[in-house]
Amino acid sequence: MDDLDLRLLDEFQRDLPLCPQPFAAIGAALRLTESAVVDRLIRLRANGQLARVGGTVRPNTAGASTLAAMAVAEGQIEDIAALVGAEPGVNHSYLREADWNLWFVATAADRDDLGALLDRLHIASGLQLLDLRLVRPFNIDLGFRLTGGLCAMPSDRPPLPYQLHPGDGALLHELSAGLALTPRPFAALAETLGRDESAVIARIAVLLAAGIITRLGVIVRHRALGFTANAMVVWDAAPEQAEAAGRALAAHPGVTLAYERQPVPGLWPWRLYSMIHARSRSEALGVLEAATRLPALQGMAYRVLFSTRCFKQTGARLRRAA
Repeated sequence: MDDLDLRLLDEFQRDLPLCPQPFAAIGAALRLTESAVVDRLIRLRANGQLARVGGTVRPNTAGASTLAAMAVAEGQIEDIAALVGAEPGVNHSYLREADWNLWFVATAADRDDLGALLDRLHIASGLQLLDLRLVRPFNIDLGFRLTGGLCAMPSDRPPLPYQLHPGDGALLHELSAGLALTPRPFAALAETLGRDESAVIARIAVLLAAGIITRLGVIVRHRALGFTANAMVVWDAAPEQAEAAGRALAAHPGVTLAYERQPVPGLWPWRLYSMIHARSRSEALGVLEAATRLPALQGMAYRVLFSTRCFKQTGARLRRAA
């Protein structure tokens, strides 16, 4: 990558211009032509550094999602990971250093579909699943500066009062899958949905303001950009500690995600989760060591689960297959 590539990926992870030609607006900021911006995005996507240009959707607002894990024997990892990845509703899948080693995020149109997806994987694999439903997000959109500084903008505020329109599910699904890399991506999206371009842009603005779309911009692949030491840290927070500790983690430089999930009694006691995306293990452990000194986390037990492989990373599926 050159400096302009880095600026493109670093400065436009959120607040994609909501206008008919957003790439022209980005080009004006970077002193590039619209076609040069589009060409760079296409190249970065082909190189695996860019996942898509699109949106991240607040969990459990336009669908149902969960974080799940399996304890997979070493000799079965490839087969079980392929089984999990073959489910269209699985959008992230990682191998982590723990007994419960295969972790994945599953998203479906509703809770019944999500339950059916997990049942299929349980039956097909013969393995028990941890189903770790989200209780409360503190910072969930994974949009952080690649060049350092404060990471993501904490997205812990609850959604504003909203009413999903009948077409919102399809709109959010397409934004999660990614916009077309063309001069008028919202026009292409409107054509796919059978709607008007201006109406689509206006509705996206409403969903952003309501906090349903948590981020609209370039979605990068962090491993391909050098962030290869990525650790999920789980904390043994009591229910009454989770909010203060979660907010402290969300505001801590270097912590890129923070959220509370429902523990599984007898199997998985950890309630509070955070992610650290770093370029080396020492860097990640330095961020963690500083986090343990935060007043809300002092003395709290934790475990570190470094990711060792990424099997799948796509946008969330928010509607049933046709």
